[in-house]
Amino acid sequence: MIYQAAPPDHEHLPCQICGRHFEEDEIVLAQSVRPAVVEVICETFPQWNENAYICYKDLNHFRSLYTQKLVEEDRGEITVLEEEVLASLNEEEFLSKNINEAFEEKITFGEALSDKIASFGGSWKFISAFGAFMAVWIILNTFVLSKGRQYDEYPFILLNLVLSCLAALQAPIIMMSQNRQEAKDRLRSEQEYKINLKAELEIRHLTSKLDQLRQHQWRRLLEIQHIQLDLMNELMERKRQPTIAVVQSAAHAAGEGEKGFRAPSLAKTWAADGGPSEGPPM
Repeated sequence: MIYQAAPPDHEHLPCQICGRHFEEDEIVLAQSVRPAVVEVICETFPQWNENAYICYKDLNHFRSLYTQKLVEEDRGEITVLEEEVLASLNEEEFLSKNINEAFEEKITFGEALSDKIASFGGSWKFISAFGAFMAVWIILNTFVLSKGRQYDEYPFILLNLVLSCLAALQAPIIMMSQNRQEAKDRLRSEQEYKINLKAELEIRHLTSKLDQLRQHQWRRLLEIQHIQLDLMNELMERKRQPTIAVVQSAAHAAGEGEKGFRAPSLAKTWAADGGPSEGPPM
């Protein structure tokens, strides 16, 4: 919706809500506020006067209340995330931010180490390195070292112990990394939800503004059309009056000419018939 600016009088105008005085660029006419927002204002401020003014701070506050009312009607309740979205909508802030940077700021040394270990343990490098280690271990204790010098003979009990210890340590480390990844995914989902909610509210607000603007323009177009019709009627009346006057004057002149033409004709006719030349008998 397009708000009308206050009168250009450089005076500090009072806000009827908070009572403080503001400059003309910090306050708007009460008549410019949308009717739906006016209903919300009248619920808390019954002394609302359309001829007075309201500051942008109070107007944004009541706009936030109106948006909250719409969300409550559609969703039934307001969550903490929705309150944050409404606050950002009121303050005209951006909700988009880098989740990775925000999450990395709170990471500890152990969490960072678990992420690196889990990343290496789930890669082909770890599989290749550990496969090569097992092959070297088996070859050494089977073919290279002689009998009696083998430190882990078949069935490789020491190797099984190493593998068991590695699995026992690697499992909780991977679980810690997965927990952190789950927390990051949950934070990302909340961020996407807030962004989508704000986009929905902005689109709804923009749609209502367009509807209001279209209705206002239609009313103005109708008023302009009425004015144009009045002007056309006035022009037609002005053109009709000179035409009638010309016709009347022409008819009057024709009547006078006809009278002057008949008098000499009668005199000539009387003289031709043998009457006196002075004129027709009286």
